[in-house]
Amino acid sequence: MDKQRLTLSVLTLLPLAVACGTETAGGGSVGTGSSPVTGVHWSVDTLTTHGRTRQAPDSAYLRIGEDGRVSGNLGCNTFGSTVTLKGDRVDFGSIEATDMGCQKDPMSFEESLSRAYVDNTFTSEIKGDKLTLTTDGGDRVDLTKEADAPLYGTKWTVTSLGDGDVAQSLPEGADAHFTLDKAKGTLSGRLGCNHVSAKATVRDGHITLGAAKTTRMMCDGSLMDTERTLLDLFDSTVVYELNHRSIALTSTDGKTVQAVADE
Repeated sequence: MDKQRLTLSVLTLLPLAVACGTETAGGGSVGTGSSPVTGVHWSVDTLTTHGRTRQAPDSAYLRIGEDGRVSGNLGCNTFGSTVTLKGDRVDFGSIEATDMGCQKDPMSFEESLSRAYVDNTFTSEIKGDKLTLTTDGGDRVDLTKEADAPLYGTKWTVTSLGDGDVAQSLPEGADAHFTLDKAKGTLSGRLGCNHVSAKATVRDGHITLGAAKTTRMMCDGSLMDTERTLLDLFDSTVVYELNHRSIALTSTDGKTVQAVADE
């Protein structure tokens, strides 16, 4: 495995493109299976290198999948990688990250964090909701487990609409959100202008939506365009994917809706 290779490249905001299958870019196995560190959103608290401890930006996090794929945020940019887990040992592969420019402090932190991930093999230790990754040289990443937002009962605020690999933010003034009610078997919310409700059945990673019942207000053209796009999801079945405090809906024709949980 090439531990020195750190690749920065632009990735889409839809699922990160990292090495697939059971091999890393360097040829090593990335299948991890079930482990206490996998399937958890770990918020990065601090990074300690060369005896100096720094507080992480609020956006920094790490998530390791059972398939060996890694996603997260370095403090400014999102990233993808692979990992090999052997017992309590954690070994990251090369990193691919977005290349947004950020303020000096977050950029300095993420450069140090990305270098720490790539250059070291860590020993992991979990105590309660805390995870510590420690190198043989004593450098350390301290993280805290954050619970995922529940599918039901959460107000999901729509942030962008997409078609294929292209996603666009909602127009200014658009108020689009939805909430799933398990007991009633319904989805209710707003489409950008009008309120909406419909029957909703959740099963096996899919949501089957019934016909939409809406109010009849008229709004600016851009808001009505957003509304028409969202209405296309009703009376059909969409795939949903939860990721901590965000959810993605994908229709059969490849249209996507990205939403985040309200605080």
